[in-house]
Amino acid sequence: MGLAEVNWALVSPLIGIQVILIIIALIDLSKSERTNGPKWMWVLISLFVSIIGPILYFTIGKRHD
Repeated sequence: MGLAEVNWALVSPLIGIQVILIIIALIDLSKSERTNGPKWMWVLISLFVSIIGPILYFTIGKRHD
């Protein structure tokens, strides 16, 4: 399957959502003082685990003190 065969009308909203989630997670990480686990780990998870990474940070990694 080449790039010409990809249905960009379906893929581009998912890419947009992923980029927005990553940006919001990284901004929140930079502002938070404490997280559940090291910050560098959550940065890597947010960047490299697709859409699930930022969602994991907000549900598991962010401290709600």
